[in-house]
Amino acid sequence: MSKRTFALLLATFVSIIYGMTFTLAKDVMPQYVEAYGFIIMRVGGATILFWLVWLFSRKSATIREEHIEPKDYPRVIAAAFFGVALNMLSFFKGLSLTSPISASVLMVSTPIIVLVLSAIILKERMQKRRIFGIILGLIGTAFLILYGKSVGNATNASLGNFLVFVNASSYGLYLVIVKKLMDKYNAFNFAKWIYLIGFVMVLPFGWNEFEAVNWALMPMDIYLKIGFVVVFSTFGTYLLNLLTMRELKPTTIAVFVYLQPLFATIFAISLGKDELTLVKIVSAILIFAGVYLVTQKKVISH
Repeated sequence: MSKRTFALLLATFVSIIYGMTFTLAKDVMPQYVEAYGFIIMRVGGATILFWLVWLFSRKSATIREEHIEPKDYPRVIAAAFFGVALNMLSFFKGLSLTSPISASVLMVSTPIIVLVLSAIILKERMQKRRIFGIILGLIGTAFLILYGKSVGNATNASLGNFLVFVNASSYGLYLVIVKKLMDKYNAFNFAKWIYLIGFVMVLPFGWNEFEAVNWALMPMDIYLKIGFVVVFSTFGTYLLNLLTMRELKPTTIAVFVYLQPLFATIFAISLGKDELTLVKIVSAILIFAGVYLVTQKKVISH
């Protein structure tokens, strides 16, 4: 198996975890934990995991010590802001105000944002095949979300939708910013700093909501769902995303956002909360076709 194929499999696995997160996070928020309080748990928990694993690995010499060059500090701080702080604050708050369906629709704007930013910042060429694949995936995802399941409740849809769009833009910018850093530093060493800086940034926003959590009234299944979001949806996916960036372009990674609502639907069907319809089947075909077009490397004839 080539490194690129392995990276594509990792990106697919990340989308499966994110697809499950939509359902699990909504079970926790806002009944048991408010949005920003949940972010304190998520970012704080992941920060502890990254530093513990780094300390353990350093003793066994599996991860070599690296020092970030001073000239890269602004880019590292920007990556922490756009990839952790603004990204999570806007998404969780937006998801708590709007419906998961609307949030998913807006999330699929990420690949288009990344495509434009990559063309501007990284000077990537906008290949017609890649643009067509992104549009195809966008149509399939919008079709799935708009016609594939019922509309959920939203307390303030306009603000919620705006915050989710901010999240999509923030994550898109992060993917472009972090690409050059990933070519230079070890993914694990880099992640521990990104999350520590990000945790300091989100602390003032979520501390009061975190303190207000009534742990005694929280059922065991909610504890397990919080644990899943911290360990797998945050720590695991962040590390896997950083590893995939060594082999894949930001535009390629971003298109896997299209798979998240698809896997979310599959997860819901498996739990008996949804059913398989023609709309979902057609949407799945369009989404996979779009991802295929974007992830295929261009063949250069001699």
